[in-house]
Amino acid sequence: MSTTAPGFRNYVEDILDGLSGPEVVVSGDRRLSAEEFRSLVYRLARALRERGVGRGKTVTLLCGNLPETMAARYAVNLLGAHFNHLYNRLGPDVQAKMIADVETYALIVDPSLADRAAILVAAVPVTHVLVLGPTGGVDGEDLLAAAAPHSDLPVESTARPGDLCFIRHSGGTTGHPKGIRSTFGRMRNFHRVRATNDVDEPRDLVCTPLSHAGGFLADATLAAGGTVVLHYAFDPGEVLATIERERITHVFLLPPLLYRVLDHPGDHDTSSLSRITYGGTPSAPVRIAQAVRRFGRVLQQGYGQFEAGAITILPAAEHDPDRLDLLRTAGRVVPGVEVEIRDPDGTALPPGRVGEICVRAGEVMEGYWKNPELTAQVVRDGWVHTGDLGRFDDHGYLTVVDRLKDMIVVVGGHVYTTELEDFLTTHPDVRAAAVYGVPDDGGVERIHATVVLAPDTTTTPETLRTMVRDGRGDMYVPDHIHLVDSLPLTDVGKPDKRTLRRQATSTP
Repeated sequence: MSTTAPGFRNYVEDILDGLSGPEVVVSGDRRLSAEEFRSLVYRLARALRERGVGRGKTVTLLCGNLPETMAARYAVNLLGAHFNHLYNRLGPDVQAKMIADVETYALIVDPSLADRAAILVAAVPVTHVLVLGPTGGVDGEDLLAAAAPHSDLPVESTARPGDLCFIRHSGGTTGHPKGIRSTFGRMRNFHRVRATNDVDEPRDLVCTPLSHAGGFLADATLAAGGTVVLHYAFDPGEVLATIERERITHVFLLPPLLYRVLDHPGDHDTSSLSRITYGGTPSAPVRIAQAVRRFGRVLQQGYGQFEAGAITILPAAEHDPDRLDLLRTAGRVVPGVEVEIRDPDGTALPPGRVGEICVRAGEVMEGYWKNPELTAQVVRDGWVHTGDLGRFDDHGYLTVVDRLKDMIVVVGGHVYTTELEDFLTTHPDVRAAAVYGVPDDGGVERIHATVVLAPDTTTTPETLRTMVRDGRGDMYVPDHIHLVDSLPLTDVGKPDKRTLRRQATSTP
């Protein structure tokens, strides 16, 4: 008797059915065909099932951007189990807490991260430690060797729509990461975040972690019969070279990474690009306009949250480099989603007024993992309170103004960090800026700005302060401006403001 819900298809089945051609996953010199990749998934699924992985079990992935990482995740979900994919650059104490929080049954390890895995399992024992290759550095089992003798005939999915599919942790930029619960039913809706049918054979470059949005976008590419090209780490020169060599059609970049690609010297053929999707953190309109002029009308912005799903989109056709006012927005609400801007009392505000962005949609999360109190705070009457501040204009375009927690309260009002970052990047010598508040010895929050300048420029902090004073007023003038060669970024490519605050407080 089947354990699946009648008529329900696991998203993994859609992906495996969509695989087509002599190369579906490319990693360095390796090129896996549809037959080879499908075979790997089925053999891994059988090996995992033999070790007790199934519905209700948590499998944590400590893995980088490898073909085996994708195959292992699909195998886990094919069995109806749920996965938790760690961000690799988090500290071992945070990773260990996550492993314990989600009650990990099996830990799947990238061989290059075996030493870190040894530290983690010493702190949080798990039933199975499974390595995607030779197990040097950690006491575990070679999962690939265990899977090799198994049959590669199709494995029937045992997942049901209401079963837990994944626990996705927030990036931890505003505190301890929170586990966001999503079911298999919700997962099927993620494929509409980005359409890949704008070209017949999409080729997606994944140069951001598979543990973040890049992994979901890779799913959509494979389901559409395309090819996923994996980079283990981000390098702007390699991104450009791969776009040219592999004739990449799609790539996802967080804005700070897009800027690094944009600023990289050299001439590369990027004419194959059909879509550069960006989002995940605020972007500077001036820099986006520069990217449009260089790469053409292929940029598309997406705004969303794992808690709420896709919220708004600014399509490529509306990326006019001469319309900075439009590029400053996150676009308009996607079909099927409701968005309201609300004041602290919960009253919906009219266009032009800033308030919290609240969302109601079919993709709303099922709640935080074993945290009903936080879930009740964030999801009220079916509406997700995003923690983002924003405003609509009269034409329905949403501008994301700031995170509630990032807004800096100063004498006479408050400073929206994204607005100041946008303004600083209008200076021709500024390549990137991050603005954040740091309490002084008296507990008063001071405005700090960390700024990346173009090479061989002579702009000074005082020059930038004068520009801000003249253009935005005294209230927005940073108390401290730090000039750096590059911004520290989180695993996924967001400006690491926690690190910047820590550096600012340790600076004499």
